[in-house]
Amino acid sequence: MTESPVAELSAGQSGVTARDPGARSLPVVPVRARGLTIEGADGRRYLDCASGSGALALGHNHPVVLRAIRSVLDSGAPLHTPGLVTGAEEDFTAELLRTLPAGLAERARVRFCSPAAGDPVPEALRLVAAGGRPGTLLRPVRGDGGVTPAPDARVRELRERTAAAGIPLIADETRTGVGRTGAFWAVGHSGVVPDVMVVARAIGGSLPLAAVVHRDDLVPGAPQDRADSFRGNQLAMAAGAATLAYVRENGLAARAADLGGRMLRQLRDFAAGLPCAADVRGRGLLIGIAFAAPGRAARVRNACLRRGLIVELAGRKSGVVLLLPPLTVTDEQAAAVLDRLTDAVQAEAALRHGP
Repeated sequence: MTESPVAELSAGQSGVTARDPGARSLPVVPVRARGLTIEGADGRRYLDCASGSGALALGHNHPVVLRAIRSVLDSGAPLHTPGLVTGAEEDFTAELLRTLPAGLAERARVRFCSPAAGDPVPEALRLVAAGGRPGTLLRPVRGDGGVTPAPDARVRELRERTAAAGIPLIADETRTGVGRTGAFWAVGHSGVVPDVMVVARAIGGSLPLAAVVHRDDLVPGAPQDRADSFRGNQLAMAAGAATLAYVRENGLAARAADLGGRMLRQLRDFAAGLPCAADVRGRGLLIGIAFAAPGRAARVRNACLRRGLIVELAGRKSGVVLLLPPLTVTDEQAAAVLDRLTDAVQAEAALRHGP
């Protein structure tokens, strides 16, 4: 399979790894968390720029998320109701539809599926195949592939080719959705309307939730069993609806575009004087710094941790330091993140005396 962020596959191949390369254990035992900050059992405080691999769009324990969860708990309603349509599910679905690209929202159906890593994309491919067609997968930003954004012109070209050939276009918004890249859904940067969208991580408001959204005429005869068994998590539905509404109502996608753009420019200026940093790339608040030498990104991550900053790794051989701050990060917090990160990179560069 090609490494292009504009993906590249026929039905039956997902290309999704079962484990996020950055999701390895860190020597931090969290006991409290709020927003960007985690407090460890050792009493140290850390700035968390992993954000649960992007699942925490609003950071840790945001008040609107906690209120939504408590409302379900206090209501006495069942917490898991597979196969039954509930008020929480209807609220979530209605809020999700409000955010979808025009042209898909009017004819969209939402099918919940397993939120386990690697499951939602194959589910989308299975649904499309059940409709008798192969599918082509688009990743607007290849997060685990090294935070490489797809050029908007290439995305539009892919949409034109698939539409002309009658091939459904599947947009994988697992990591890029809910404002992360500076648009509510990353396909919005190019103006493309996909036939299918895979949504996960941030849509659950910190709780496991995933869904495949498809045009209603695309897979009319697709079987329901696998998808429906995962639709009953009421806490995730409530937390997800609250998160989607908060991001939409408070313009957090536009905020991510503005702040993320400034952070990218500062990091590129910084990296220009360091030969050990091969590239700085990303979109919005999905930012990666690639390092040429094997193992350097991991050493930088460890140096960040010593300075109270939690980051992830991504890309081939985990060679990219990944920043995923919550969309609620303030300018002051962003400055602190960059200070700690650049100090860690400079210390590593000085220690190793070059690449």
